[in-house]
Amino acid sequence: MQSREDDSRSGKTRGNNRADILPVAKRVRANGDKRGAAVEGVRKRERATEKVSGGFEFGNSDTERRELKKLLSPVKRKAAVDYVKEKYEISERQACRTMGVNRTAYRYEPVKRPDEDGIRAKIIEKACNFGRLGYRKIADMMRNEGIKINHKRVERIWREEGLQVPKKQRKKRRIWLGDGDCVRLRAEHKNHVWSYDFVEDRTMDGRKVRWLNIIDEKERVCLYSYPRRSWRNTDVIEALADTILIHGTPEYLRSDNGSEFIAKKLRKWLRDVGVITTYIEPGSPWENGYCESFNSTMRGEFLNGELFGNMYEAQVLTKRWTDFYNMIRPHGSLGGKPPAPQSYIPA
Repeated sequence: MQSREDDSRSGKTRGNNRADILPVAKRVRANGDKRGAAVEGVRKRERATEKVSGGFEFGNSDTERRELKKLLSPVKRKAAVDYVKEKYEISERQACRTMGVNRTAYRYEPVKRPDEDGIRAKIIEKACNFGRLGYRKIADMMRNEGIKINHKRVERIWREEGLQVPKKQRKKRRIWLGDGDCVRLRAEHKNHVWSYDFVEDRTMDGRKVRWLNIIDEKERVCLYSYPRRSWRNTDVIEALADTILIHGTPEYLRSDNGSEFIAKKLRKWLRDVGVITTYIEPGSPWENGYCESFNSTMRGEFLNGELFGNMYEAQVLTKRWTDFYNMIRPHGSLGGKPPAPQSYIPA
């Protein structure tokens, strides 16, 4: 009897509790939609759930949630795995899985070739001696010397040693209107079109020196390069005469409108020889692009790296550099070959 009374009392108590809870439950259910909308939406001072959970979770390869930048270089991949292992104190397996690196590739140790030290020394030597040449031209030079080497290997050693070529100057827009334009008159064979121009520098005492450069636009050969304090039209005639005696007579001769090139005496002599003069438009040096390119190469690889004590020193160094340019230095438009063979006789 007592148990039933207790049950009845507990039932009343439960009933009373349910009666008390029902109004509260109705209020909770009434506000349920608002609370659900607040949870599903993004509050003012709260970022979205995907953005909040965008950090690293090792062992989870969910690429849709966060994409990592692809590492192409094996050296960079190995360095990234080492960094992740040390930073987050995880195992090699987890680090490789997270960074997307094959464990075999990570553990691979490059095999050093027997000629690695010699090749590296030659690349460094050429980079020091010819500072304006990149790894491709150095690879061409080594292949011309009889060394079988891939340009990718030269590039790898180049980057490992931290070698770098200064950036080139900004290119200018070409104008296609001049009668002496490079497109209107392109060299088709040897001695078809020659071009010549001056480039200036100074000796150590501050006095000006001018080089007269004559090149064959088809062969890319420097036919003549000689320094003088000053040039007159008669001096230019003598230089052209010496060059023609050695290399033959060109059909066209391209130049700018400098006073030495438009002199009546020079033009008359060229007509008598049978050379057609082709002058570029005033203020358009890019129309004499081949010679301007050679002058820029000469400036960057030779003049900017030499100090001339006197004229004799300038003449000797010029002769040495022109021999290097014609016989050794690879040229991009010639397939990595030098403009002239070893049997070439410079002017």
